[in-house]
Amino acid sequence: MKYQTITCKKALHKLKSGRLPFLWDLNIYRGCEHQCQYCYAIYSQKYLGSEDFYDTIYLKKNIASALEKQLSSRAWKRETINIGGVTDSYQPIEQKMQLMPEVLKVMINYSNPIIISTKSDLLLRDIELINQLSKVTHVTIAASITTLDEFVRKKVEKRAVSSERRFLMLQEIKENTNASIGVHMMPIIPYLTDSYENIEAIYARAYEIGVDYILPGTMYLRGDTKPTFLNFVKKEYKDNYTLMLELYQQARLNKEYRDNLYKMLSIIQKKYPVSSDYKTKMNENEKKYKEKYKQLSLFDG
Repeated sequence: MKYQTITCKKALHKLKSGRLPFLWDLNIYRGCEHQCQYCYAIYSQKYLGSEDFYDTIYLKKNIASALEKQLSSRAWKRETINIGGVTDSYQPIEQKMQLMPEVLKVMINYSNPIIISTKSDLLLRDIELINQLSKVTHVTIAASITTLDEFVRKKVEKRAVSSERRFLMLQEIKENTNASIGVHMMPIIPYLTDSYENIEAIYARAYEIGVDYILPGTMYLRGDTKPTFLNFVKKEYKDNYTLMLELYQQARLNKEYRDNLYKMLSIIQKKYPVSSDYKTKMNENEKKYKEKYKQLSLFDG
């Protein structure tokens, strides 16, 4: 594993998509040690002149000061920031680098709402900071969970922690902070994680600990992700290789498969009534806190 330090000009990057409930993305690292074979962000390493997304990790050492500069601007409107949308902020190197505590301290100083999605329970190291932030603004902590089958999980997400450890992390966040918790059940991988038994098991565990939402999503194979993932299937699940090629003649799964999957999901969702809407609560909380700050501003004035 190689690590290189880089300096970022900006900590926050505005997203082009209008479908998401947030406009801003923050990524502490480039490249990711978790080695998820389906990662959509593999292409991003090329912008740094590297082809090695999994084994060369770039560290943004000045991320906290760059963030401070942006949040202190009069133009900043305290909008929700998605942390780790491209690469996991709590991948193994974070244990040593400890960049996230500094980022969270900046968020606390500016009472800025955030979403963190991770495949690691290292996040619990920062639970006190997350708790502080969750008392003054909206915080969502989400675990990305694809399967409860550890044999499969160890192949498709080689260096991530077990799915059960991720569930236990969410449970501790729920019990000890004001943050919302969710499961990003994505991607659902054909022939590997798409069985009724696996999806029901994830819903049942999430329902048991009382998550605020589950967000399921199918797998897209675009750009460099497609050959990377298909080569993985050819090596580890060769009996599924031809079937996978048939499903992914394009980047998106064929319609028949998707329709059948959504029907199955509907049956499971009725059995375990967990919301798939994470926007409403986030928007309600943001509105509540904005009104609070507005009233404080009027009072102070």
